[in-house]
Amino acid sequence: MEFPMRIAHKTIVLTGGASGIGREILQKLLTFKGVRVLVADLQPDQVIKSHQVEAVRCDTSSQQELDGLFDLALERFGQIDLFIANAGFAYYEKTEQEDWGRMERIYRTNTFSPIYCAHKMARLNKGREFGVMVTASFMGIYSLPGYSLYSSTKAALDSWASAYRLENTEKHEKGQLFILYPVATRTNFFGAANSGVPVPWPTQLPEAVAEAAIQGILGNQSRIFPSRLSRLTLFLDRVFPGTMPAYQAVEQFKFRRWHRQRGGQGG
Repeated sequence: MEFPMRIAHKTIVLTGGASGIGREILQKLLTFKGVRVLVADLQPDQVIKSHQVEAVRCDTSSQQELDGLFDLALERFGQIDLFIANAGFAYYEKTEQEDWGRMERIYRTNTFSPIYCAHKMARLNKGREFGVMVTASFMGIYSLPGYSLYSSTKAALDSWASAYRLENTEKHEKGQLFILYPVATRTNFFGAANSGVPVPWPTQLPEAVAEAAIQGILGNQSRIFPSRLSRLTLFLDRVFPGTMPAYQAVEQFKFRRWHRQRGGQGG
């Protein structure tokens, strides 16, 4: 059920809020009167200092730590009005051998964690209005070479959200689900994938993504595309189906060059 989601005077949990998109979202949340935010991050000392903010260390790939985060939020606030699942990371690589642990780590952080939190929010807020925002990626719609695992974790979020909304359409179900689809953002995020990786075009500033996220919440946008170029790409690819394959070919060239420079053969 859709409702006018407000931010002022809300209690909010934000994961991955110490840097990048999460930090900018926090900055904008603090412009609203009366908000209280519990920020979870692996580096809580890097979180913006404010009397409206409490920062805690949390590994969002761990169910136990997520449950602890919810317990703390309920202890502090009594209820959670908005949960923003922003924590995530990427690999940039050519997958040349199987590695279960590596796959599990990125899926637990990027996919299991936000879905688990959304389900938990729905259970905790039965009968009352609440919101969940999940940071996905435009790569979850159009995957790129080098980001096969990352793209797949975000594609899973996109698919889950589409079906989840259809499952929750009754009038008594008062939750609102927002999915954010940023393109490559100029932060340390892609640096975590590997040093010297070619960043996909186009790029955008985290401030722009955060502004789109806030406006998307206020405007009840279930799918939020911060980049105008990404919205244009969706349109062009429907009208001219060769648009995305051409773009992917450019990124494939960049990926092959990067792989050769690192000593890889062929590509």
